[in-house]
Amino acid sequence: MLVSTNYAPEQAGIGPYATQLAEHLAAARHSEVHVLAGMPHYPAWRVDPAWAGRWRAVEERAGVLVHRRRHTVPLRQTAARRALYEATILAHGLLAPPRMARPDAVLAQMPSLAGGVLAARLARRHGVPFLPVVQDLMGAAAAQSGISGGGRAAGGAAAAERRVLRAATLVGIIHESFRARVEALGVPPERVRLVPNWAHVPVPSPDPAARRATRARLGWDTGRPVLLHSGNMGLKQGLDVLVETARVAPDLRVVLMGDGSRRDHLAALAAAVPNAELLPPAAESDFPAVLAAADILVVTQRAAVLDMSVPSKLTSYFTAGRPVIASVAPTGGTADEVRRSGGGLLVAPEDPVRLAAAARELAADPDRADTLGARGAAYARTHLSRAAGLRRITDALDEALALAAPVREALGPATRRGAPA
Repeated sequence: MLVSTNYAPEQAGIGPYATQLAEHLAAARHSEVHVLAGMPHYPAWRVDPAWAGRWRAVEERAGVLVHRRRHTVPLRQTAARRALYEATILAHGLLAPPRMARPDAVLAQMPSLAGGVLAARLARRHGVPFLPVVQDLMGAAAAQSGISGGGRAAGGAAAAERRVLRAATLVGIIHESFRARVEALGVPPERVRLVPNWAHVPVPSPDPAARRATRARLGWDTGRPVLLHSGNMGLKQGLDVLVETARVAPDLRVVLMGDGSRRDHLAALAAAVPNAELLPPAAESDFPAVLAAADILVVTQRAAVLDMSVPSKLTSYFTAGRPVIASVAPTGGTADEVRRSGGGLLVAPEDPVRLAAAARELAADPDRADTLGARGAAYARTHLSRAAGLRRITDALDEALALAAPVREALGPATRRGAPA
């Protein structure tokens, strides 16, 4: 059983990781896999029209049974609205849990926090191992992301997070920068396992002609270096700095591709900046080519964001083989990952002048830009392969099952086939 509010067809954030993990368990491990998910809504923070008006659904995707439950989707992010989002996920999951036989184990992708609570309850009810994978730290996120009312909500979120993680057999973290905070929540060090995310998109074509064709199709053949940000447009990204970078550097083309709660705000800011452009998310089949067509890929975060998250977009950026500029705090996990890869430059967060200077520096030295891009691609091949990422999680799952084996023996064998709704 996997609990993940985000799941396919969502293409951004943790959805692809949850999907690929579930499908791997179903295919490679020959397991009966059930997923408890929400209605597709990310990163637009609007329910996909194909799912509008539906309260519950069960579908089979690539051998996985996906049980969907409706929840509120706040278009504008505040702590109160996020709390309502989490509360409705929790309430509907409690009222209508998936109908299935006792699972062998329960996994969870966190966030959401409510999903973690549901997964912990399911594992406790069935007496089976519980393995949450921490993608974001919700207590820290409330304090650091800039969400309205987040400071007041941080304590409550951290308390709930503590209860969920302390109930786990093992806890997976996607980056070492999470370890200290997870241990501070009361998880013993010997129960923490590093399970990094992997590059979940294909390697783009190395053909220069294909790259030129993509640039021409997108209108990027004007001679200006293209800085591309792809992904969620939320508060913690602090994307205002990219619009301001375009304003102070008319010789650069700044492209924000994606969707999210701040998209309308960013569109209003960019309306009077002719070299700033907003694009919808690229189609899944076109996404690698679009990333590779940019001159520079940019990741930004608010200065206050330190140890709450590591953007999943970095795995795709490195795979694309283009240099990365990270406008982030120098002590956070994102900066650590860029340093480790050797694939980019770090600049101070929320500083458009320094961001523009770094972009101009790379644009003036294409050999250096290509070298940085090649290092990032090599890092993706050697450290971020899908096979390695899935193996780390399945190894942790096997370890959790082994730790719980005496309990399982006492309870008796689980039924192998479920009774899906």
